[in-house]
Amino acid sequence: MQISIMEKLAQERRARLAAERLLEQKKRELFSANQKLAMHARALSDQIVEQRHGLERARSEAESLKGENSRVRTDLERANSAALIAQRRLWDALETIADGFAVFDADLRLVAANRAYLAFFQGEIAVTAGVTYDSVLRIMVRHGMIDVEGRDPLDWHHEMIERIRRRRIEPYVLKLADGRHIRMIDRWGDAGDLVCLTQDISETYRRETELEEARDRAEAANRAKSAFLANMSHEIRTPMNGVVGMSELLCETALSEDQRLFAETIRSSGEALLTIINDVLDYSKIEASKLRLYPEAFDLERCIHEVTVLLMPSARDKGIQLLVDFDLFLPTRFVADPGRMRQILTNLLGNAVKFTQNGHVLTRVVGLERDKGHYELHVTVEDTGIGIAREHLDHVFGEFNQVESASNRKFEGTGLGLAITRELIQMMGGSVWVDSELGRGSSFGFRIVLPVAEPREEGLGLPALEMRAALVIDDLMVNRVILERQLQTFGLNVTLCRNATEALEAVEKGGVFDIVLTDHHMPDIDGVQMTKRLRERGYKLPVMLLTSDAHAADLSEMTGEFAGLLQKPVLRSELLLALHRICHPEQPEVAELPPPPEPEPTLARPMRVLAAEDNRTNQLVFRKMVKDCDIDLTFANNGREAVDLWRQIRPDLVFMDVSMPEMDGREATRTIREAEAQAGGHVPIVALTAHAMDGDSESILASGMDHYLTKPLKKNIILDMIRSHCPEDARPALPLPETPLPETAPG
Repeated sequence: MQISIMEKLAQERRARLAAERLLEQKKRELFSANQKLAMHARALSDQIVEQRHGLERARSEAESLKGENSRVRTDLERANSAALIAQRRLWDALETIADGFAVFDADLRLVAANRAYLAFFQGEIAVTAGVTYDSVLRIMVRHGMIDVEGRDPLDWHHEMIERIRRRRIEPYVLKLADGRHIRMIDRWGDAGDLVCLTQDISETYRRETELEEARDRAEAANRAKSAFLANMSHEIRTPMNGVVGMSELLCETALSEDQRLFAETIRSSGEALLTIINDVLDYSKIEASKLRLYPEAFDLERCIHEVTVLLMPSARDKGIQLLVDFDLFLPTRFVADPGRMRQILTNLLGNAVKFTQNGHVLTRVVGLERDKGHYELHVTVEDTGIGIAREHLDHVFGEFNQVESASNRKFEGTGLGLAITRELIQMMGGSVWVDSELGRGSSFGFRIVLPVAEPREEGLGLPALEMRAALVIDDLMVNRVILERQLQTFGLNVTLCRNATEALEAVEKGGVFDIVLTDHHMPDIDGVQMTKRLRERGYKLPVMLLTSDAHAADLSEMTGEFAGLLQKPVLRSELLLALHRICHPEQPEVAELPPPPEPEPTLARPMRVLAAEDNRTNQLVFRKMVKDCDIDLTFANNGREAVDLWRQIRPDLVFMDVSMPEMDGREATRTIREAEAQAGGHVPIVALTAHAMDGDSESILASGMDHYLTKPLKKNIILDMIRSHCPEDARPALPLPETPLPETAPG
């Protein structure tokens, strides 16, 4: 029993252990199931949260899309409204303009047009949208709205259709039947539309017509003015030829002092009148843009020297010294119009001399090389004259302007010289200026760029200058400086003295000089007196006298005391040659006597000269000018007589007046040249004319003449023509000029 209880207890214990193990197992299973359930619940919760977030995003995106839609709708409405406003404004603008505007589509059907375009057809036809361009043209022709100017209407229609078919449509002016003019401007657009613009240019066309008529009238007036000036030049020069020519011949005769003064006054007055005529003609040619330049190589330094020498008598009468300072490092030969350059220099120097009562006039030339072969030159003319007030400087280069008023002026002139000078310099590409101070003098200058000409072969092969020291005496400082620079370039040491007293002291103190250069006219002791004192004190130094008056009375007895005499202003080349003559005097060579000349044939004929001139006074002047010539002179009173006499006497030289009755000189020359072309030969024909306008020389020479001389005639030029054209089988028309004796220096 006890065993049974123990067994029962063991069984119960075993049963309890089994139950506990089962409970533990179930607990573990329940825990595992709870974990799985928790994980599932967590996953489910995450999924729900994610779905909630996605739903919120979708809702947010839906709200955003709804707002974007609203904005797009608003923008579209705003853009549509703006487009409508722009379209309305565009059409309002198109309706406002006076020009017609229309658009045709690619099929050339009218899409739209403003009222100005449609008003063109108002009262005639109704043009609406959809009508074709071709129909519009046909209707215009059918209703007689277009002035086809005598052409076939169908041809005009085809031309207009062909016009708009081109890729680039040129503007076209349409003339209406009522006299109006319409400019049509058409262009193809990028979308294939044809854009048309019509402008009523009737008023513009009328103004252009008036302007063309005004231009024609102005050109006719200009031609009339040119013809008037040419005729006036001819009419004035013809009697002036008699005045100047006869006075020149009169001056060559034996006259008393008063008679010579009267004759020279007549000649100088006539030449002054010709200068005024030339100024007026030059200015008229400049104003009409007909003045031409003829560039050629020339020597600028020599040109300045020649103008200065030309003005020397006027300056000498007033006691003015004319000086030239040409930069020693500049070339002297350039390419320009030498005649016009001489005219410029004459105007500037002439004004300086005219307005200077005492002192000097200095022409200064400096410059620098701009590029290869071209120099920029600055030419100034400085004087110590009356000067110009500052308020007058701005218009001193104007036409007919002078410093003094017309009521009290004491200087003659037209007031055109400086205006012509300015225009000539500007034509050469330069500029002009003036600096002045009232009462102290003026400085006129111009800047110009000129090409350098090929240097002439002058002065080459001269022996070395065997001089080392020079003494220069001049009371004017600027002249001393100019001479000093010139002599220093020749390698000489120069001593400068202001007067003869200083020079004599320099010599007596033992100064050694190879040459003395002294001015002629100086205060106290002049150059001639100083030379006398040197000789009296036993000094045999070679003295070269620089003078503005080579024919002064005090030089006659002292000529042998000077080693040389140079005319002021002194050219560098002349100074160098004079110094070389002193260093290397030419030795007279004993030459063999030339064989006696062969006797001239006794049957040699005189030279035959034909002069065609209708004016009796001019015939008389010409006859007197050639009275010393051994020629057979025949006169013709017109061109027809000249041709007949040419056939009869076969002259060796013909002087042909250009303006003559019945047949003028041009036609007579052409007739002679045509006859020579068939029979052979060529007679030299020299034109004698009072015409001086630009283009006259070209037309005269084109007629077949060989030379061209402007009246009034100069005797020396006439004689040169006769001498140069004298044939070999005729006697010399002029005696051979005597060979001058060699001089120590040009005087």
